[in-house]
Amino acid sequence: MAEKSFILLTTSRGPSKNTRAFCKDLSYVIPNVVRINRGKLSLDGVAEKALESNAEKVMITSRWKKGLGKIGFFEVDEEGLNAVPPLIYVNKVKLRKDFRENISKRRRGKSVVITTSQRHFSAVKRLGDALSEFFDISILPLKEVYDGNFDIAIQISAYSPNHIIIMFKLVPELVEVGPQMEISHLVWELSR
Repeated sequence: MAEKSFILLTTSRGPSKNTRAFCKDLSYVIPNVVRINRGKLSLDGVAEKALESNAEKVMITSRWKKGLGKIGFFEVDEEGLNAVPPLIYVNKVKLRKDFRENISKRRRGKSVVITTSQRHFSAVKRLGDALSEFFDISILPLKEVYDGNFDIAIQISAYSPNHIIIMFKLVPELVEVGPQMEISHLVWELSR
């Protein structure tokens, strides 16, 4: 049986305390994500670290406008890091610690599924498809999530085409445990 690949998760240089906490939260709820401290590594250094570790993909969180703001996705090859759409700009984040009332119910994500809201804007579907492919996670309608053996549901919801929220919820309770991201915009056309 082939070993399942993992995704290397790191930050930009000089991350804030909240950016580091956000990375830690993501590595807790998404299986096969391994967090590393970037330190002074260049992007080429991150690519080398990924190749040494047999990681096929890299996710980098960066500051933007004084806070956690950008999430970039990359595939790794001998040439380095190749950006994969979308580039996510985050407007607001709630960390796992912000969901204190649900702290006793937290579990590490071992089996994760993506579900999208009933209001199916094309941006939600496109983002769900992209995250499903990048993380190698299935997308299911919410009613089918209860029938599977999942620990965490990544729920992508939208109140309008430009107001998308990503929430992490325990299954089958559907209790939100964080982190939560409010997306300001998505960039699908990335320069090489």
